[in-house]
Order: sequence, then structure tokens, then C-alpha cells
Amino acid sequence: MPLSKSSSKVGVYADVANMYRTGGQRLQYDRLRKFACRDHAEPLRLNAYVTFDVERAARDRAYRQGAVSFHNKLRDYGYKVIVKEIRWFQDQAGNRFGKTDAALDLAVDVLLQSENLDRVLLASGDGDLVNVVRALQNRGCRVEVVGLDDTAWQLREEADLFISGYQIPDMVPMRRTGPERISWGDIGSRVRGWCYWFEEDRGFGYMRFLKHIAPGLWFTDARHPDSPWETAFVRAANMPPHVRTDRLPTRNYVFEFELTRSERGDGLQALNVELVSSMADRPSASTGLEDQTRNPRHRNDEDYDDYDESEEFDDEYDVEEDAEYDDYDEEA
Repeated sequence: MPLSKSSSKVGVYADVANMYRTGGQRLQYDRLRKFACRDHAEPLRLNAYVTFDVERAARDRAYRQGAVSFHNKLRDYGYKVIVKEIRWFQDQAGNRFGKTDAALDLAVDVLLQSENLDRVLLASGDGDLVNVVRALQNRGCRVEVVGLDDTAWQLREEADLFISGYQIPDMVPMRRTGPERISWGDIGSRVRGWCYWFEEDRGFGYMRFLKHIAPGLWFTDARHPDSPWETAFVRAANMPPHVRTDRLPTRNYVFEFELTRSERGDGLQALNVELVSSMADRPSASTGLEDQTRNPRHRNDEDYDDYDESEEFDDEYDVEEDAEYDDYDEEA
């Protein structure tokens, strides 16, 4: 039986700077909106919190034009754009660093506006939002979190639903290796998902991934007619060599893989598997330490301080580089 349309009122609150720093340089905010309203819910609030370097804009025309273009694109998608100017400081060693209070503004806004909302989606990995999540839940709101790399484990566990943005179809575009564009989920396409079952002794397991953006995420059994999920068989030999298979299955690893027809008959198989994101575990009861597995393509922590966004727009607004992604090409 097809799922009925929802009458829920949804609020989306996106910390754009946080998402950018944690892997979302190419994040498609129209797809984020579609995911938040996947059951035809009404998007009552769509807030996007962005940072802007006034000093740099005064001397860098490309930066200024790129920022304005991006902000206008967000408005085209229906977002209210809250621009937070970067404030620059200098430490005792003479090093210059920038700060904003975007996360604080997001927290205040969502708490004030939640009275009229049934569901809130937070696009952020900031662990400081844990108490905000609890307050929203105490007000009767369902709280969903979409994060990328380094999403705090406390935030993932506190949310009513957490999903990595990498797993939402086409939300973080993959670079094409050829001229042909194959739709997510079709044979020959590359998708992202997680390993939900693995038998190390037998040398194989299964991946789970979203076929498309749709309601019914709780139908995790892909055989259910209303399930938006699909599974793919994977051999241990096809897993990345640096991945410890004794830690599988786990939701903390997000894999990207190519879909082909399964060698076992009906169904799909995952080939050319890559690890695209890893997140820390809850600290071990015995050691008190988190799993510190590094994200395979993550910059070193010292490359950016919290809210130091002096280079934020360099890649995000490079139209020539991103020309294949219409959302970032204003001439498309």
C-alpha cells in the first residue's frame, strides 16, 4: 500500500559553514530540502546560515560575486539566508583567525520557531547542538540530523534520525569519470551506503543504500514494497585494503561503490569499493577513547580552526571546475 502524504510542518536549519568544512563543498541544498520534505511535508522554515568575509570581499571580486551567486541560489530553493560576517582577531603570537556565531544564531532561531513545527532537520555535525536537540524533543518535535565527516557521536545518538549526507542520493555529487551520466541506483552507477551485515570468516557481506529519496526509511528490509532501501552483495576482497573488516558491520563507515549484477544470481553486487567517510565511535567503556579512524580524504585538523573561513569560497564558487554540476554553474 503506498504511503500516505504527511501533513507535518517541517523546519530545515542548515549550518552551511559547518557542512562545507566537513565535506560538503558541493552539497546540493535543493536535495537537502527534498529529503526533509520526502513525505510531502510542508517546509514552513528553511534557514541557511552562511559566513561572509567582508574584508576579503572588498579586495577579491571573484569571491564577492561567487558568494552573492551562491546566496541567491539558496534563495531560489526557498531558503532564508542568514549572513554572518566573519570577525577577525589576533592571538598573542600574531596569528590572525576568524570567528562567527552562526551556530548560536541557529540554536536561538530553531528554539523560537519550533512552536509551529512538527519536525526539525538540522544540517550540521556540531556537538554543541545536543542540548538544542533535547529541548526540541521535549517540546514535541521530531529531530533529524544530516551530517558529513566528523559528526559528533553525541549528536548522532541524540537525534531521532541521523543519516550521513553522503548516503542521500545526489546530495553530495560524485565526480564523473566518463561522459555518460548514469542515474543513482542503476546498474553501472556509483552509490554510497554502509555495510549492515558482514561475515569475516566467510569473506562476504552486504551493503545498504538509498535507492531514491522517499518516505518509509523505517522499512529497512529492501523486500518491503514501500522500502526506499536496496542491498548489494560485497566480497571482502573488494573492500578497501585499509579498512579493518573486523570492525564490520558498522554505520560509522560510509562507502562508495559501483553497482553491477550479482554473481550470486538475482540482486546487486558492489565493486570498486572506496571508503569516503568515517565517524568516531562512542568512547569505549574500557579505554574512554573514541575510534580515531581518519577520514580518507580529510584535511588535517590544523588546516582550519572553527569558523576560520578565509578560503571558504575558493572551491565552492569555481564555476569552471564545477561546470558539470548545474547547481553551481550560473550559466547552466
